[in-house]
Amino acid sequence: MSAEPGGPEDRLRRFATIWSRAVFPATSTSLTRPEFEEQLLPLARRLSDALRARAFDAAVAREIGAALIAVHCTDPEALSRTLDCVDAYLVLYCGDPDASAQTQEALRSRSSRLQHAMAAGFAKALKERTLAEQESISQAAFHAQRMVAQALHSSEARFRAVFEGAAIGIGIADLDGKILQVNGALLRMFGGSEQLVRGRVITEWTHPEDAPHIWRLYDELVRGERDHYHVEKAFYRPDGTVLWTNLTVSLLRDADGRPQYQLALMEDTTERRLLNLRLRYEATHDALTGLPNRTLFFERLEKALAAGEGQRFGLCYLDLDGFKTVNDSLGHAAGDRLLVEVADRLQTCATAPGEMVARLGGDEFVALITGADTERGVDELVGRIMNALVTPISVDGRELTVRGSIGVVEGPVGERGPAEVLRSADITMYRAKSAGGNRFEVADPEADARAITRHGLTTALPMALDRGEFFIEYQPLVHLGDGTVHGAEALVRWLHPQHGVLGPDRFIPLAEHTGLIVPLGRWVLEEAVGQARAWQERHARTGPLRINVNLSPCQLTHPGLVSDTVDILQDAGLEPDALCLEVTESALIGADDDLLKPLRRLAEMGVDIALDDFGTGYSNLANLRRLPVSILKLDRSFTQGMQQYPADPVDLKIVEGIVSLAHSLDLAVTVEGVETGAQAEQLRILGCDTAQGWYYARPGPPDRLHELALADARG
Repeated sequence: MSAEPGGPEDRLRRFATIWSRAVFPATSTSLTRPEFEEQLLPLARRLSDALRARAFDAAVAREIGAALIAVHCTDPEALSRTLDCVDAYLVLYCGDPDASAQTQEALRSRSSRLQHAMAAGFAKALKERTLAEQESISQAAFHAQRMVAQALHSSEARFRAVFEGAAIGIGIADLDGKILQVNGALLRMFGGSEQLVRGRVITEWTHPEDAPHIWRLYDELVRGERDHYHVEKAFYRPDGTVLWTNLTVSLLRDADGRPQYQLALMEDTTERRLLNLRLRYEATHDALTGLPNRTLFFERLEKALAAGEGQRFGLCYLDLDGFKTVNDSLGHAAGDRLLVEVADRLQTCATAPGEMVARLGGDEFVALITGADTERGVDELVGRIMNALVTPISVDGRELTVRGSIGVVEGPVGERGPAEVLRSADITMYRAKSAGGNRFEVADPEADARAITRHGLTTALPMALDRGEFFIEYQPLVHLGDGTVHGAEALVRWLHPQHGVLGPDRFIPLAEHTGLIVPLGRWVLEEAVGQARAWQERHARTGPLRINVNLSPCQLTHPGLVSDTVDILQDAGLEPDALCLEVTESALIGADDDLLKPLRRLAEMGVDIALDDFGTGYSNLANLRRLPVSILKLDRSFTQGMQQYPADPVDLKIVEGIVSLAHSLDLAVTVEGVETGAQAEQLRILGCDTAQGWYYARPGPPDRLHELALADARG
C-alpha cells in the first residue's frame, strides 16, 4: 500500500512511530528502535482496523495486548505508555478526520473499549507466561530438591555447588524450625544480611495475610504426616517492606526414613504481584475519573445481592441532563473535566461502610448502598446526590449548571439478579428524564413491565409485518341525513402471538419512532383501497362506498407519498374520489408549503383530505382556508355533552359555530364517537354531514360493513 503523504498508510506509520518511541525505553529487547517499530507496525494496523470496524471485537484488542508480551513489552510501564499512546493518538491518526462529531465520539468510545480489552489481553498473556515460568522454576526447584537430598547423603561438595548456585532461595531448618543454612539468593530476598536470617525460628515469620491453612500444613510436615506443601506466602523484610513468595517446603528424611530437616524453596513474586494488582486496578477502574467501573460495580452488586437473609440494598442510577450539549458546544475536553468534577462530588456522597459510587460509562453513574436499613438510607443518599449537583461547576471560565435524572431501586437481597436490578434502575431513570429531568423516580414493577413490553413490541414490529400479523377492521361512516352507510374508516390492528389483539395506540407511536410506520402505512393503504374496490363491485346498484385511511406525520414527509398513493389506486382500479386520507390537526399546525404540497397534489387528483381530531390542536380557524382539506372530523370531546338529553347548551353553540364555519368554507363535517341516539339526532339537527361511533357499529371485519350497506339498500 502506498504511503502517500497525509494518506491513511502514512498516518498509520506515524502512529506506529509515536508508539514505538513511547514504549521502546521500557522494553527489554536487543532490537534497535526502528526494528522495534517494524514489529509494532502490524499491531498498529490491526488496532486501526478494529477502531473502524463495523462491530466492536474485543478479541482483536486482547490479541494485540497479548502480542505486546511476545515482543518483550513485559514491563508495566510499557503497558501504561501503550494505553496512553492509544488514548491520545489512535483516533487522531487512524480515525476519520472528516467524520461528524457524533462519529468522532463513537470512535473515541471505541478507542476506550479497545484500551480496556488490550489491558485484559496483556494481563492474560503475562499471566500465562508467568505460569509457564513458574512451572519451569517449579520443575527446576523439585529437581534441585532431589539433587540436594542426594547431596546430603553423598557429597558435601556437590550439595554446596547446587545450594549456592541455585537461582531461587533455599533454606534448611531443623524440625524445631530453627534456620540452619540459607543460600545467597534467599539472603538477597531478605536484604543481604545473613545474621538477620540464620538462627531465626520459622514460626516467627508470620504475616497478617497468611491463610489459616499455611501453619496447619507446616505442623503436619514437621510431624512427618506429609512430605511437602506449596503455598503463596508473604514475609516482612528487616526494613519493614513485604516480600511475596511462592514457597515450597519439603521434609528431608535420613537413610532410615526418619524426619530430619525441612527444606524451603522460595521464589520472589513481589514485582509480579504488584503488576497484577495494578492491572487489576486498571481493569476495574475508570481511567478518566478513577471511580470503579462497570466491571467492579457488577462484582460488588452481585456480592451485595447474595448477602444473607435480612439484608437490603439501594441503588441510584444517575444520568446527567443535557451533557451532550456540553460536549457539542464546549468540546469533549470540557466534558471530561465536567465528568471528573461530578465524580469527585459523588464520591463525597457515599463514604459510609456499604456505600460505593461507580461510573458505568459516558455520563452515567451509579451509587450503591447495602445494609439492614437501606429504605431510609437510599432516600438520604439521593438527597445528598441531588444537593451535590446544585452548585454550578466552573469549566474553562464558564459556570455550568449540572442537573441529573435518577432512577432508584431498593429492596431485599436475593430476589433479583444484578442485570435485572440495573435494568429496572435504567428504566426508572429514563422515566425521570421523560418527566423533565432534574428529579428522581422510584422503581415501579408495573412501569418496568410496561417499558419491557414496549421494548419487546418495538423489536418485534419489523418481523410482524413480514409475518402478516397485522389486520384491518372497518368502522362505518353514516349519513346523518338519511342514515345510510357512506363508507368506512380503516383501523389497523396487530394480532400479537403473546399479547393478543393490540389497538393502534399500543404500536403506532412505536412504529413512528422506528420508521416502520411508512411501510406499515403503505400496507394499510393497499389493503383498504383493495377492500374499497371489492365493496364497489358488490354495491354497484347502491352507489360506491368510500374508504378513509389515516396518515401519520412521518408519512406526510415521506417523498413517495403521492407516487405510492397513485400506484395503489391504479393497481386496484379505484377512482381517487373513493379515497379519503385523514391527517391530524396537530400534524398540520404551522405546516409550510413544502409539507402541504403533496396533500394539494392528492386533493387536485380528487382524493379527499380530512382534518382529523379537529379542535384539539389549537389551530387558527383562519388557517383552514390555506389547507387542502375538504372534510373536518370533530373530536369527540366536543360532542360528549350531547350524549344525554337535554344537551349541554355551550357544546351546542360551539358545534353549531364550527359547522356553520365549515359549510361556509365548503367543508363537510364528520363527527367521531357517537354513542347514543340523542347525540346522533342533535348532530343531525345542527347540520353535521356524517358520523361514526359505537351507536352505529363497532369496528369489525369488512363483511360487517357489507351487511349494513345491504340493510340500507333494502330499507
